[in-house]
Amino acid sequence: MALSVDELKAAIIEKATKAPKPQLYIKDFYACDADSKPRVIKNVANDLVKEGKLMFWSSGSTTMYALPSRIKNEETRPQD
Repeated sequence: MALSVDELKAAIIEKATKAPKPQLYIKDFYACDADSKPRVIKNVANDLVKEGKLMFWSSGSTTMYALPSRIKNEETRPQD
C-alpha cells in the first residue's frame, strides 16, 4: 500500500537528511516508497521545493534535490 502524501513527504525529508551526500537524484527517493509511482514521488518532491523544505541543486548538467541547510553547510565548509 502506497504511503499518503504527508508520509511520503516525511520519508523524503528523512532520506535527504540522512543521506551521505547532500544532493540526491529523484531516483534516490524512489526507495522511500516502493509502492508509489515515480511520477507521484517527483510531484511530492517538487511540492517540497515549493514549500522551501527542499531545493534544486544543479551541477550544470543534472538537476538534483537537497536540503537548503545541507547545501549551505557544504558550500561554506573549508576544503581539505
